[in-house]
Amino acid sequence: MAKSTSEIHLIRPEERTTETTQTSGMTREAAIASAGMWAGFVRTAPRMSSGWHHHGEQETSIYVLRGRLRLEFGSGGGASVDAREGDFLHVPPAAIHRESNPTDEEAHIVVVRAGTGPAVVNVDGPAE
Repeated sequence: MAKSTSEIHLIRPEERTTETTQTSGMTREAAIASAGMWAGFVRTAPRMSSGWHHHGEQETSIYVLRGRLRLEFGSGGGASVDAREGDFLHVPPAAIHRESNPTDEEAHIVVVRAGTGPAVVNVDGPAE
């Protein structure tokens, strides 16, 4: 995993690490973790749903590389958006949400978070 230095680093797939906070239903592979940014590759199994979580004071950018991704959020988890290959999603700081993969194909997404504090805070779910 790349560290903060003045040199440019190349991170190959085999150099990504799963030694990062995980949420049930998804596998996060960290590529870059610095004081103000986290970037990684996430795999979601077919028909899975992650646990509810938020990213504290960090905002998140998600790019769907392969498959589909549904994000549930809002009061009681009653709102959702569906993203497909080529779509970006923006998740603001502290937004409680969960991801799901509504298809029979594994989904691949690229996630970049900017900010400070905990990268992932697992919770019971959003309030009504």
